[in-house]
Amino acid sequence: MRVIDLRSDTVTKPTPAMREAMYRADVGDDCYSEDPTVNRLQEMAAERVGMEAALYMPSGLMANLAAILTHCCLADEIILGYYTDMFQYEVGSYAAVGGVHPHPILNQPDGTIALEEIRRAIRSYEAEREEVPRTGLICLENPNMLRGGVPLTSQYIASVRALADRYNIPIHLDGARIFNATMALGVDVGELTKDVDSMMFCLSKGLSCPVGSVLCGSKDFIHIARHRRKMLGGHMRQAGIVAAAGIVALGQMVDRLADDHRNARLLAEGLNQIEGLSVDMDKVYTNIVFIDVKIDEIKPGRLVDRLAEEGVKILPLVSGLRAVTHYGIEEQDIENALTIIRRVVEELQLGGTDGG
Repeated sequence: MRVIDLRSDTVTKPTPAMREAMYRADVGDDCYSEDPTVNRLQEMAAERVGMEAALYMPSGLMANLAAILTHCCLADEIILGYYTDMFQYEVGSYAAVGGVHPHPILNQPDGTIALEEIRRAIRSYEAEREEVPRTGLICLENPNMLRGGVPLTSQYIASVRALADRYNIPIHLDGARIFNATMALGVDVGELTKDVDSMMFCLSKGLSCPVGSVLCGSKDFIHIARHRRKMLGGHMRQAGIVAAAGIVALGQMVDRLADDHRNARLLAEGLNQIEGLSVDMDKVYTNIVFIDVKIDEIKPGRLVDRLAEEGVKILPLVSGLRAVTHYGIEEQDIENALTIIRRVVEELQLGGTDGG
């Protein structure tokens, strides 16, 4: 049985070109900055996003954490969205490791944080008493996953930049799926990064690499971030073996994200034809589909379990279900998944397989 895994784009497998590049990778000790393949990936990544330098990281979480530790001092406060990965799914790493305090603000339905809310949250030594934390960083996520994969526009980011400049506060961008945002908006990635001080993007999600993310910023920022990476245990030796896949990804895998977006809409349209399931088509922006279960007799957890038994994997969330399209999922897989989902939902509605 072929398994159709729609839980996340982190389940992607390396392409044949990646496997070949990994096999042939020229390597060295990256702790001495002597791995030529890692160095090449970092140069490509920095150039691609319009920044001076880049640093290959084992994970997106570590990249975000290293960025915070580079920008902030002990007991600083960071402003970030409540509905973001950095607040919800990064285990409070910046507080636990860096002694940095989060100030979460509820994201709007379009993924943005209201500018007035940001302004009210900003604290500085000059404006506040000395016993309150200083605002050390503003963090944005683009696209915003928990609001449906909605991309933030360059105009919005520029408006946050203008506000941050009034208080001399840097901006970090969690751009884990930034190339999905550029594809959805039809803009060059530089348009979405030109007004931030640092950003990271994942190689191991839609770009299909086996491991890794890249942190980008100024040369001075990356110099300090290397020290933070070492402190976090993120230095790797002959990392060119996996970095080689990243080089292939930047050259071959960005444009094909459009296929994932088309398949996500195909999936969403088909789900809306199944009684008891609902998808807001206005919120299918990229490769992420949020699904509401509208029949009280069907428990989402039971639906997920039955679908897994039939070879379709979907992720349960607190407020419904999530499906993500990615490399390795073709149009025929979407059609097959819809057939299975329809059958399982009908079975559960009838109560024939313990729908209660």
